[in-house]
Amino acid sequence: MRRLQEKETKRKMSLKERVRNIAIYAVLASAMIPANVYAASEVTAPLTNLKTLIVSIIGAVGVIILAKNVMEFAQSYQQQDSSSMHSAIKGIVAGLIMAAISSVITFLGL
Repeated sequence: MRRLQEKETKRKMSLKERVRNIAIYAVLASAMIPANVYAASEVTAPLTNLKTLIVSIIGAVGVIILAKNVMEFAQSYQQQDSSSMHSAIKGIVAGLIMAAISSVITFLGL
């Protein structure tokens, strides 16, 4: 008889634990439901302007770096300096990436 009571108590405890776990999971699941937040244009306009300014500055610096490294590549090609050519090619690639970042961000819709 005593064993039966112990098993019943364990079963009740496990039922309480199950209910508690289900409640916890329900609360966590409801917290993960996405909610749309609509901000007024007065709030987001300065952030958009700042993003546009930063992207424009990065693009302009990228064009400057690109032009500088193209000139360095031409000089190193004329002097047959392979080390400077490799460095200039890396700079050209970096300048292209920086110059094209605004197009990539616009394409991604950010």
